[in-house]
Amino acid sequence: MPRAETLPQIACIALGSNLGDRRAAIENASAKIATLPGTTLHALSTLIETAPVGPPGQGDFLNAAASIETTLTPRALLDALLRIEQSLGRVRGRRWGPRTIDLDLILFGDRVIDEPGLTVPHPMFRERLFVLEPLAEIKPGMTDPVTGRTVRQLLDDRLVACRSNEP
Repeated sequence: MPRAETLPQIACIALGSNLGDRRAAIENASAKIATLPGTTLHALSTLIETAPVGPPGQGDFLNAAASIETTLTPRALLDALLRIEQSLGRVRGRRWGPRTIDLDLILFGDRVIDEPGLTVPHPMFRERLFVLEPLAEIKPGMTDPVTGRTVRQLLDDRLVACRSNEP
């Protein structure tokens, strides 16, 4: 049985797919997340299409974000997300390569965790528009416990940084 928190926590998950029926993969993953023990799916963002980050020659991604309330521990939630990926055909190959489904634990309440195999907040989410845009749609006021900035502020910061790098 998965380990449980004493109080429910809000967690945010990024979902992405660039192989097969991308929409079905995200819908199936979110449905499976909603059935995890002690877990309620609060919101799923709209899907956005984005260019891949990683090796060339892969198709575009569909990305979304989900907000859940869960009594699972961060480690138990991550383990459950990895099992969902595997159940939906995820085969771990080269880093940042194409995948049927990718589920990343982005935020877990106000926790900062740095353990082998588990880093929360996700170490790269602040730089990734494909995470920040859907997350800002469903949890704009959620705070990054490392920077103290809300998701909306992080998205605005990233958009300004992207604009300043345009020719």
